[in-house]
Amino acid sequence: MYNMSYNVLILLTPLLTVPYISRVLGPYGVGVNATTNSIITYFLLLGTVGITIYGNREIAFIREDKVKRSKVFWEIEFLQIITIFFAYALFLLYLWYQKQFRIYFFYQSFLIIAGAFDISWYFMALEDFRKTVTRNVLVKLASLIAIFTLVKTSHDIGTYILIISLSQLFGNMTLWPYLRHSVLKPTFKRLRPLHHLIPSFSLFIPQIAIQIYLALNKTMLWKLDSVTASGFFDYSDKLIKLVLAIVTATGTVMLPRIANLYAKRDFKKVREYTYNSFDFVLAIAVPMAFGIAGLATALAPWFFGRHFTSVNTLLMIESPVIILIGLSNVIGQQYLLPTKQTKVYTYSVTVGAIVNVVLNIPLIIFWGVQGSMWATVASELTVTIYQLIVVRHQLRMDKLFINCWKYLFSGILMFIVVYMLNISMKITVVSLSLQIIEGLLIYGGCMLILQPSILKHIPLILNQRRKG
Repeated sequence: MYNMSYNVLILLTPLLTVPYISRVLGPYGVGVNATTNSIITYFLLLGTVGITIYGNREIAFIREDKVKRSKVFWEIEFLQIITIFFAYALFLLYLWYQKQFRIYFFYQSFLIIAGAFDISWYFMALEDFRKTVTRNVLVKLASLIAIFTLVKTSHDIGTYILIISLSQLFGNMTLWPYLRHSVLKPTFKRLRPLHHLIPSFSLFIPQIAIQIYLALNKTMLWKLDSVTASGFFDYSDKLIKLVLAIVTATGTVMLPRIANLYAKRDFKKVREYTYNSFDFVLAIAVPMAFGIAGLATALAPWFFGRHFTSVNTLLMIESPVIILIGLSNVIGQQYLLPTKQTKVYTYSVTVGAIVNVVLNIPLIIFWGVQGSMWATVASELTVTIYQLIVVRHQLRMDKLFINCWKYLFSGILMFIVVYMLNISMKITVVSLSLQIIEGLLIYGGCMLILQPSILKHIPLILNQRRKG
């Protein structure tokens, strides 16, 4: 729940400002932010070289030993500073030749610098999610106030970008004071930061592939269609990613837990956690995907403004991604990575990235932003199917999908009712709220009737909470 809150918090700041920013900056301004941010993402990715996941896993293996933990932390962090410095130097070279949106690229570049001070992976490895949530709340709230205070017209694109990038930098810095009681001071002569470069680089390739879904779509839309199309894609993706932050919250939590169990060779517990996590993700991903699709027709123009009406179709197309990424997150980040099957994980996301690029070009040319959205769905479907095929001899498919039909039946029934209400009712806060409540009641009622096994876990969770 702490990690879910943290992920939602990261996305909530821009999402809360979306109705305001979409009306103030317009499709062009939104597109400029999305386009420049997508380019900056490549340099940030180069600078982190897979360290976020690698550091999380490595600290989880040795978290009980403070001396080893401290040494590994400083080695990985110094490596991160070195690689970020190298990435920023390359960015400055790119900026020298880039003529369009130069000032906006510079404002976005503070996100690269922020990457050097991101140590959230360390606290996640310790399963200490409280710190990452509480310290960032004030920073995010401050950025919200700054946006509503300083961004007033369509000429304030740079101000908006600068607020977002600097808030990320300050947010990362706020975690550093907690290190004083958690790690020992570094002994520089004993540190070997470059020792971690090759292992972390093995996770760099899948990170590149993952960023294809997040950034390359917007870059290709910019070049093959328009900046405005990139903005439409970005706003649809923002809403989907907010929901995904809830669905995939278990991923970051379970990675260090599974890694720790794997190091202790408790393979039975590893499989048990995987089955339960897979079922939990299905239980929440299905209603969220069908719920977004059902609400999309009225939600997009009401939330984003009349200039973003076309986003409703994009939301309906992209909604299955919530289920697909949720499932691949369980298999990939919660099972393959902590059990040291990095190569298989890399293959899966690489194949998905290739599918995305190959389909993007013709689909964008013929169908514009909708084509790019279909390419995204196809690529995520490829990743999920590939991973399931690979683990079919390690995990029992019947246990993974034991309740799947119950969730799908409930989700489809909910979608039909919500969609019919959505297209027939006048768009207001009250009507959308009623549709959401109606959907929850239908899905919840079906769960009580069909009795999936996840309901049996609720009393155990409540009892554990009372004991805590």
